[in-house]
Amino acid sequence: MKLQVFHRTHYAYAAPVRESFNEARLQPTNADGQVCHNFLLKILPPTRLSHYLDFQLNWVHLFDITEPHPSLTVEATSIVTTSASRVIPGDQPSTPLAQMEKACNQLERCHDFLQSSRFVEPSAEAWKLGLDIAQGKTDAWQIAQGVMQHIHREFAYMPTATNVHTHMREVLRLKRGVCQDFTHVMLGVCRALKIPARYVSGYLYNGPADQLRGAQASHAWVEVYLPELGWHGLDPTNNGQPDDRYVKIAVGRDYADVTPIKGTYRGTGERKMTVDVLVTALEAVTV
Repeated sequence: MKLQVFHRTHYAYAAPVRESFNEARLQPTNADGQVCHNFLLKILPPTRLSHYLDFQLNWVHLFDITEPHPSLTVEATSIVTTSASRVIPGDQPSTPLAQMEKACNQLERCHDFLQSSRFVEPSAEAWKLGLDIAQGKTDAWQIAQGVMQHIHREFAYMPTATNVHTHMREVLRLKRGVCQDFTHVMLGVCRALKIPARYVSGYLYNGPADQLRGAQASHAWVEVYLPELGWHGLDPTNNGQPDDRYVKIAVGRDYADVTPIKGTYRGTGERKMTVDVLVTALEAVTV
């Protein structure tokens, strides 16, 4: 599928601010059958951009505005061809859970995705929940899907219940939140079970006949690592594997690693932020 993504973030400050230093992770990746054909990043007030690939091979754009300014607008436009090639059969066998820790200890790429991070903790509570979900199952891929299904079934989608700084501990208590929260809970449970799991940021196209949660906004889902199969996605918000409706931007340990825009500035702390996202289909692609 060929999709266009438009993402605008606007900050209006109560008084002009200065010395604003920022980084943006908004450019789609070229991986897993996805191709980014065009990416345009526009900053107002205008400024010079630089970019690099971070440790996880995410595109990062840097910019700074030193002069006083009453507002800041960041607009990203992308044209991407997506693919469903990474979707695998739900009953595909993988590594037995009992062998995951030994298999993944030999892989340096998995270490960071088995640890605690800013918003995720593979706690005793997460481990107990994981064991309850895994009861009667031995296969790591089947168990990961079980975790996804449990969160989708037992947690309520409620945008006002949390904010971008909510830790998974609070989400486990509330049993409500949004895609970021469900992703953090699934990361914690999978890591507690010794299944490497990473956070994925991106977007989701909601077609005319679809009723998907998290569309027309930044979206988040999980990728788990299986030695025989590699990294594969699971979306606890919509209870399924990411297909050609998903646009992948960045991966990290949790939201803190892939925040679309973050930075610092000098001046008032009073500001209003508005975010607009529009994902449109340019054409369907038959694979």
